[in-house]
Amino acid sequence: MNIWKKKSLEQMLHSAEKSDLKKNLTAVDLAALGIGAVVGTGIFVSTGVGAHLAGPAVVLSFIVAAIVSGLCALSYAELATMFPVAGSTYSYSYVAFGEIVAWTIGWDLMLEYLVSSAAVASGWSGTFVGLLKSAGVNMPLAITRTPMAGGIVDLPAVAIVVFVTWILFEGIKESKKLNNIIVLIKVGVIILFIVLGVFHVSVANYKPFAPFGWKGVMAGASIIFFAFIGFDAVSTAAEETINPKRDVPRGLAICLGVVILLYVTVAVVITGMVPYNEISQNNAVPGALQRFGITWGAALVGTGAVVGMISTLIVMLYGQIRIFMVMSRDGLLPKVFSHIHPVHQTPNRCTLITGSLAAVMAGFLPLDLIIQLCNIGTLFAFVLVSIGVIVLRKTMPNVERKFKCPWVPLVPILTTLACVYLMSALPAITWISFVIWLLIGLLIYLLYGKNHSELQKEELI
Repeated sequence: MNIWKKKSLEQMLHSAEKSDLKKNLTAVDLAALGIGAVVGTGIFVSTGVGAHLAGPAVVLSFIVAAIVSGLCALSYAELATMFPVAGSTYSYSYVAFGEIVAWTIGWDLMLEYLVSSAAVASGWSGTFVGLLKSAGVNMPLAITRTPMAGGIVDLPAVAIVVFVTWILFEGIKESKKLNNIIVLIKVGVIILFIVLGVFHVSVANYKPFAPFGWKGVMAGASIIFFAFIGFDAVSTAAEETINPKRDVPRGLAICLGVVILLYVTVAVVITGMVPYNEISQNNAVPGALQRFGITWGAALVGTGAVVGMISTLIVMLYGQIRIFMVMSRDGLLPKVFSHIHPVHQTPNRCTLITGSLAAVMAGFLPLDLIIQLCNIGTLFAFVLVSIGVIVLRKTMPNVERKFKCPWVPLVPILTTLACVYLMSALPAITWISFVIWLLIGLLIYLLYGKNHSELQKEELI
């Protein structure tokens, strides 16, 4: 068997054509999907952490991270218009690099989507329990903490995963409606913070602007970048988009445009309101309002964060389900993952399995160490997408591209170097854990995937 065998464009499109998934997403829906994934705990937490590393120059950290994300989005947009199918980086890698690389990146993407889903659910639980406590309602520690934290199960985290799993089971139309509503709410509370906070900005707080120099700016960017994670989920929805070759690039552009504007504005306002070394690292945005006695605004922003994390969870679980589905369709995972419900027209069994895995992780496992893998896994995927653009320009020059990444190979090379630089800033334990994770995935591929691969079966025939 040739584990490096590549899929042809015809084979990929043929697999997608046999799918019974509904196609009812537009560019606006895709943008909302991306915003729902990106705008979450990152803007409420990363801003404070980044400010302590970069000072008021955290604004530049946001801009650097935005540039890297924008460069990545250009590559995603080109490949998504070439291959309007579900699966994102996994699907692109199958054509550009071959089966073994596609499997590796599919396995790697679990670190971004599945682990992130569990972490978001845990974060949602903590914020939700905190809001209840501020209202005078104290829940028992046994059912709000994981066993490693002295409890039995994090029940609110399990409950929110079950709720989101049910929404995704019902169908993309229902998921789309809920996500769009939540996105409007959380964008609204962020705008509320900006409007309330701008009147308390003091120019004196911007001095010194970069107390830790350019090194501090880049250290902040390596943290801030992870506040942008999730926009690539837009490309996993290509197969359920009415006009993917037109709407995926538009959706990506709208998503990143809105996110960058919100993030940079929040950074400018918060560092003007509060001296950088006094910004809360765990509750930056609501904490800034509380500092000026705007408790009602802080409460609204906190509530918006709780509601907003639900849409992040929806998109992360959605992305993982679609990647599992495509890998199953290719034979690399059991066929149960690609079964489509005849009424709801969703991968129902895959949805239930993925939701169950996320619920168990969120309810019982400590995620503080594991969540670091999400960062390196995402950057690794971005590197492969960027290199894929260069490779496919050489190997498939005549395939229609409704959108073309400009200045190839310069832009993809710059994107790759930027991602590798950010990966190099991660601790050694993250790299060791990442390698171990990939080796486990390789073992599963050798024992199961290559023996059930539809592509390998075609070769034998």
